Amino acid sequence: MEGPNLLEQLLHCEKAVWDALVTGDAEADDRALSADFLGVYPDGFAGKSDHVAQLAAGPSVLRYALSAVRVLAFGPDHALLAYHATYVRTGRRDAEAMYVSSVWRRSDSGWVNVFSQDTPATGVRLP
Repeated sequence: MEGPNLLEQLLHCEKAVWDALVTGDAEADDRALSADFLGVYPDGFAGKSDHVAQLAAGPSVLRYALSAVRVLAFGPDHALLAYHATYVRTGRRDAEAMYVSSVWRRSDSGWVNVFSQDTPATGVRLP
């Protein structure tokens, strides 16, 4: 299942994770991530429990926007969604930006996020 339909499906799933960060919905975040989820972030590795725990005190993101979205299918049941995210964390005023790569796996209950890597958008270009 490739093409725009796959991109739309995974973008919907990815936005569900972002929306959980905006609303502070730990249960929605938990549902979106696989038990073996691995996050690779500028400050290190994180598992599913780490990702969900960030919502223990409520919302962590005030607002977000995703752009330059693309999808790469690895077969019928795995795909990578990559995009540029601009967001504002709760309690802050300045927007931040990063590039995100998320690997999704199809399960009996739908798509689940198995891996995500966030790369800060520094604006520095390689020569």
